[in-house]
Amino acid sequence: MALSGSPPAGSADSPPPGSAGSPPPGSFARTGRGARLLGGGRSGTVISTASTVVVLGALIAIFLLAPGAHAVEQAFFSPEHMWQSFIGNPQQGYYSVGAAIWLNIKMFIVAEILILLLALLIALVRQSVHPALFPIRILATGYVDFFRGVPLILVIFAIGLGVPALSLPVVSNQSNAVYGVTALVLSYSAYVSEVYRAGLNSVHQSQVAAARSLGLPQRQALRYVILPQAVRNIVPPLLNDFISLQKDTALVGILGTIEANKAAEIYSEQVFNFSSFTVAAILFLILTIPLARFTDRLIERDRRRRLAGAAA
Repeated sequence: MALSGSPPAGSADSPPPGSAGSPPPGSFARTGRGARLLGGGRSGTVISTASTVVVLGALIAIFLLAPGAHAVEQAFFSPEHMWQSFIGNPQQGYYSVGAAIWLNIKMFIVAEILILLLALLIALVRQSVHPALFPIRILATGYVDFFRGVPLILVIFAIGLGVPALSLPVVSNQSNAVYGVTALVLSYSAYVSEVYRAGLNSVHQSQVAAARSLGLPQRQALRYVILPQAVRNIVPPLLNDFISLQKDTALVGILGTIEANKAAEIYSEQVFNFSSFTVAAILFLILTIPLARFTDRLIERDRRRRLAGAAA
């Protein structure tokens, strides 16, 4: 006999498979706060652990049994060279990769702030319908098309080599890091503005109508109703873009700026060993992996919120 308030399985009141209250059989949907990476339960943990050990063991065996394994180990994973490149030695002509990564972090922070502001401005201009803004909308559309189509490395060369050649007061006397950040901002703002536009378009028209029914002016409706909801929807894709931005700060080194990748390149040229690149890669992973896991957590929280809203 079924308990009161609990409809028997298969009855008309029980949620059908695939409904909001019950994920469809065989689907990838997850309920509750169960394990996200493991299969769930003790058997899932055992199977996941065993398969991980097998895969890692196979990869290690392939590396160790390869004919050139020892040469690769000495060239890319030499503990001595990794440590020397990390601490640096300017007297011998190479820089510290560990110290140079701080320039990457500073470039990332400055570029991120400027990208968020410029991209939002571009998105709002492209979303506007005022006739007086028509020429500005055309310019904004051309800006997005241009910088989304031109490779970032070419933008860095154009800014880093072209602006100093103009011999303009103040503008042409900046450091290579400034020119590199400028190129990053110009390129990434085009992509992020499209993320903003997608977020703005994701806000249902009923929200706009509700704001107007309350007598809110268009500017206040945008500020207090539309933008908060749009930003909440685009936080995960924004964080994914900024993971890429953190890595792409390494491209600024082509202008001669001593950031982590450039410091690793100088070390390898001095001692003919590539372990410095391994150090740089590890440092970038230390920076990007926590941000990637934070992004996954936000995506999962947003998924649960949407499922809860659908079930309600």
